[in-house]
Amino acid sequence: MVAMAKRMKCFQVVFSDPSKTFYCGGDKVSGRVEVEVNEVTRVSALRILGLGSAKVEYAKGKQRCRQEAEYLRYEEVLLLDDHPADSDGSVVLRPGNKYEYLFGFELPQQGQLVSSYKGKFGFVQYYVKALLERPQQPTLQCKKAFEVEEPLDVNTPDLLSPTGGMKEKKVTCMFIPDGQVSLNAKIDRRGFCEGEDICINAKFENTCSRIVVPKAAIIAKHTYQANGRTKVFRQKLSSVRGNHIISGMCDAWQGKTIRVPKIKPSMLGCNIIRVEYALMIYIHIPGSEKLILELPLVIGTSGLGSRSNSVSSQEGSVSNASQSWVSLRLPSEPPSYSDVSRDFRLDQPLTPLLDDFDGDGSPIFMNAPAFQFPPLPAYTEAEEDYHGNARMLPVC
Repeated sequence: MVAMAKRMKCFQVVFSDPSKTFYCGGDKVSGRVEVEVNEVTRVSALRILGLGSAKVEYAKGKQRCRQEAEYLRYEEVLLLDDHPADSDGSVVLRPGNKYEYLFGFELPQQGQLVSSYKGKFGFVQYYVKALLERPQQPTLQCKKAFEVEEPLDVNTPDLLSPTGGMKEKKVTCMFIPDGQVSLNAKIDRRGFCEGEDICINAKFENTCSRIVVPKAAIIAKHTYQANGRTKVFRQKLSSVRGNHIISGMCDAWQGKTIRVPKIKPSMLGCNIIRVEYALMIYIHIPGSEKLILELPLVIGTSGLGSRSNSVSSQEGSVSNASQSWVSLRLPSEPPSYSDVSRDFRLDQPLTPLLDDFDGDGSPIFMNAPAFQFPPLPAYTEAEEDYHGNARMLPVC
């Protein structure tokens, strides 16, 4: 409801299904316009408009860049059922009565609309506007917005295929060569839905003299176009990090996961606003620019079943993590340790090993595991062979 003149008690748009959160292309938008007056009022016409458009606006120096694209326009003159009208089509509304003008229209078919969106420099908005026309008086209006979500299927062969790449960078110190760092990463597909886990397989090598840190993040890229100019806004949505890698060593990620947060699907069909996502895998190098590899992602509305994929990804990561502890297994029947109690935890404060100024993680610390390591009582060992892959490997 909006503020009206003293003659109007109520003037509002009400949808038939208020609980519906969004509409898709081809759906019917229906409802009613409710009108109540405080005194006798003559209404010449009540028009209903269904509107949808994308707008971009931002400042470029002293110039104001603006652009608009229309995706929906519907107009209809509504009539009151079972209510007499004069010869000119006008009706008289009286106090104490509640008048309802019914409306309904279909949205364009899928592929002709773009999803609702609200960003830093633009938006896509859909709404129903009602115009109440009165003789020799200003036209009154009210409006109510509704959400549109265009389905984006990520089950296509292109989005289900793996993608990857490799990057390397030579590091220098005062123009003196200082080795290089490299990364090689791969993911099993490009299409995901919110809540799903992205499994990353990657290898990182460090032959420079510095301690580096591998990281990964999901990035959103918002592109706005107006007056022939383009403005890009990048946003980091979520991130993970790996262990530090000292000089002459390498590290491998086998199924390391990063979860897709609650975000809007990719918006690829709008002429002036574009929303794209990417998985950025990079190495933080102190005193130098990052080594970055970006793998494009498409976030859809109907995918592979977020729950099953997330569970399977978590199970895989747990199994990989558990393998690193297999080498600590004891024989099946060790003697009792209940009589031994010694604590070898560090009492001194933690000392930073590497200051990380990337902004999405804390410094790396030298820290002894918070376990107790009592001396082993004498017993007969049962030898057990295990060939595990160490996480940190020397560079060949």
